[in-house]
Amino acid sequence: MKVLCIGNVVYDITMMFDEYPKENIKHRVEISTECAGGEAFNAAYLLSLWKVNTYFAGVIGNDDAGKKIINQAKNSKLKIKYLEINKKINTTINFVLLNKKTNSRTVFSKKNNKINLTKKIKIKPDLILYDGNEYETTKELIEKNKNSIKIMDLGRNTDDNIKLAKYADYVICSKDFIENYTKLNIDINNKDSLKIIFEKLKEFKNIIITIEKDGALYQENNEIIIVPSINVTSVDSNGAGDVFHAAFVYSILSGFNVYNSILFSNITAALSTTKIGIINSIPDINKVRSIYKKCLKK
Repeated sequence: MKVLCIGNVVYDITMMFDEYPKENIKHRVEISTECAGGEAFNAAYLLSLWKVNTYFAGVIGNDDAGKKIINQAKNSKLKIKYLEINKKINTTINFVLLNKKTNSRTVFSKKNNKINLTKKIKIKPDLILYDGNEYETTKELIEKNKNSIKIMDLGRNTDDNIKLAKYADYVICSKDFIENYTKLNIDINNKDSLKIIFEKLKEFKNIIITIEKDGALYQENNEIIIVPSINVTSVDSNGAGDVFHAAFVYSILSGFNVYNSILFSNITAALSTTKIGIINSIPDINKVRSIYKKCLKK
């Protein structure tokens, strides 16, 4: 099976503080890490690390951050023939501040909005995972590969993203996105309100909503189903959604049903939050499988 992940790629610089830093003071950082990142890239990296035949399409600059991304991609044997190097731009840099006291993250992004893929993608993927960051190329890719499984990481409420989401066989989004899109709050203890929310989402096929430590929810045969996560000591939740998307792709390719795919993805995402950094914290596939099997027996 051949997977193509298309979209955002950045370079993450992550720093941990005991609490959110005060202004106008010099701060000494004891714990930090740097690594490649971005929604689509993180997913592609995990899939390649887990021995899935994966290609990545996105744009970086001809700079030190771009070179580091290339080297890290090679370490996972991710296929990067469609990773475009644009000499006129700088690679997007994310500065991630972790607040140890509240277990929250704040992200500052130095993004070049003029980044666009120009390379023509010639492969025929069995599955396409996209995050909406390359609208024209993604739309063309979808139209040329109508039989491919299409999964969208729907993270931003824009007209182009909503258009792309309507092509997807599975749409995965966060609680925050849904509350912004529907103007309704998600209360997992109120099934009636959840049904109203899903009624507002009926334009999308197979929508899955991640709800952080509570797991994820979806609708099947008009029933709202909550798939639980596992308890972990989280230190860095940045990128957990990207890890979830990748694990969901892996599960679907493995023939899991939707419930079990979400369960497997919840476990993977939860484990990824126990370490700092995103690609540095991807869990071992055997550990995920072991916990997944135990959860199935409960």
